[in-house]
Amino acid sequence: QVQLVESGGGMVQAGGSLRLSCAASGRSGRSFSTYTMGWFRQAPGKEREFVAAISWRGGSPSYADSMKGRFTISRDNVKNTLYLQMNSLKPEDTAAYFCAAGNYWPAGSPNDYDYWGQGTQVTVSS
Repeated sequence: QVQLVESGGGMVQAGGSLRLSCAASGRSGRSFSTYTMGWFRQAPGKEREFVAAISWRGGSPSYADSMKGRFTISRDNVKNTLYLQMNSLKPEDTAAYFCAAGNYWPAGSPNDYDYWGQGTQVTVSS
């Protein structure tokens, strides 16, 4: 089993920045570096929404259109950690943010992922 723990959420003014982290631990015999990793978010009354994904190779990261140019996904396979750098935050970015691990690429749907963290809250005020 893969365990994922998000951190770095909080409250920020519009235009500000946050960096989310997701610490991963997996079963022996398989390393963090072999998983597709993604970020999703969910606001009250809305479905879970794709934010960004990165392959096990780390190339060609994928972003939802509303995040392009503002968010950057990255991974450190030595530290077993996934990151989401969030800049120019807007009130509509307010949501619980979840990291996830899966085995597919491309991977822009929640159904593409097998393991999930419990989320970290991001609140952007104006």
